[in-house]
Amino acid sequence: MLKDINAVEAHSLIDKNAILVDVREPYEIAAERIPGSIELPLSQLARGMPANLPQDRAIVFHCASGARTKSNGRALASLTNGNAYNLVGGIYGWKRAGFQTTRG
Repeated sequence: MLKDINAVEAHSLIDKNAILVDVREPYEIAAERIPGSIELPLSQLARGMPANLPQDRAIVFHCASGARTKSNGRALASLTNGNAYNLVGGIYGWKRAGFQTTRG
């Protein structure tokens, strides 16, 4: 399972070389995203898309609010070496904490 982490903790991990993975759908990502995040939409993962995620780094998964990531936590965690997190509040929590997103 994924460990819950807030935006401040996630930002700190990312500063220490963790990977941020956006599991939202392409249309959501196109509208707004966290800079530097890797796209891995859950719908593609469900179709068996291979995920080539580095196994030597912590991975922080996020969606819009954190609910999709949490409900798919077992499947997402299986793609990692166990050092994986759910960004509580998703991109909304990231913005509430004052961190940057980009639009378009």
